[in-house]
Amino acid sequence: MSLAPDITEILARARADLRMGVPIVLKDGDSAALALAAETLDAQRLADIRALGNGTVLTITARRAETLKARAYDGDLARITLPPDATLAWVLGVADPADDLKTPMKGPLISERDGVADLHRIALRLTKTARLLPAALMVPLTDGAVFSTSHGLTLVDATQARPLLETTSPLNPVVSARLPLEVSEAGRLHVFRPEDGGEEHYAIEIGKPARDKPVLARLHSACFTGDLMGSLKCDCGPQLRGALTQMGAEGAGVLLYLNQEGRGIGLANKMRAYSLQDQGFDTVDANHRLGFEDDERDFRIGAHILTKMGFSDVRLLTNNPSKIAMMEANGITVTDRVPLQVGENAHNRAYLATKAKKSGHLL
Repeated sequence: MSLAPDITEILARARADLRMGVPIVLKDGDSAALALAAETLDAQRLADIRALGNGTVLTITARRAETLKARAYDGDLARITLPPDATLAWVLGVADPADDLKTPMKGPLISERDGVADLHRIALRLTKTARLLPAALMVPLTDGAVFSTSHGLTLVDATQARPLLETTSPLNPVVSARLPLEVSEAGRLHVFRPEDGGEEHYAIEIGKPARDKPVLARLHSACFTGDLMGSLKCDCGPQLRGALTQMGAEGAGVLLYLNQEGRGIGLANKMRAYSLQDQGFDTVDANHRLGFEDDERDFRIGAHILTKMGFSDVRLLTNNPSKIAMMEANGITVTDRVPLQVGENAHNRAYLATKAKKSGHLL
């Protein structure tokens, strides 16, 4: 018998540590490195890292490296050598684009090109899934296991971690209950919980949709600003209410409410993107400057929930072809795309135009 955490639980612990500014140790065979999230780094820990010796790098994504005109020799990321006089402000300035226009010259930034970047890639993945800026300070270690034990740090085995970081965590139903709604008194809310300790996702079932024919369905990503606050910067709120209204009118449907705020980057990073948009960047460019891709969401979650609920065919309420492709690739047949073009206003017109031009939305 063992009460030790398994790799899924260790990864959840590692994400929590990074969010709190606590280092973690990554190990891959004989290679090991100390990893800290740049966003939650403080001056004392930076001083402690310096005391460990040379070889420290700041790992950023290729998207962020492109903005900074830094070489991404590793393809999807860049390992920036930490200068001897680097301060906490320097680290945060490279990681966070908030002041890029005020201080555009961050360098010279020297990128490492020798060695492998496997552990650095895992560190970036963990910062992303922890909803932090995708930037990590990395220090090579000679014996990761001994170092983690002596300092009480979480140790992540890369060989065990990779398969989990590349797939969607299994989802389990937690509970469902009747939920009368304005659009339909025959509503029911289902809660699904991922095994990796991530955020829960919800399915709102309208009426009693048959499982043997296509159901009217909507994959809706959580939007605190639009869904709850009535933000005019996006069309999320009107889309949510429009989808539910249409399901209520038909008497049946299922709306999946997926906790993937800000196209999967989290609310804090979404607000960072909004701040960059106020500086003149469009929604896609803002994401890239932060170090993210256009869209970091995982729509496989929606396909898995539909399958758990017994649905295999849907009439999908969407303007996003990527959702259709992801459904089809994960066992859900999309028999019809139902357009959902609502919510355009003077504040989000440019945003919607960018989604159509750069992300292929059918608007």
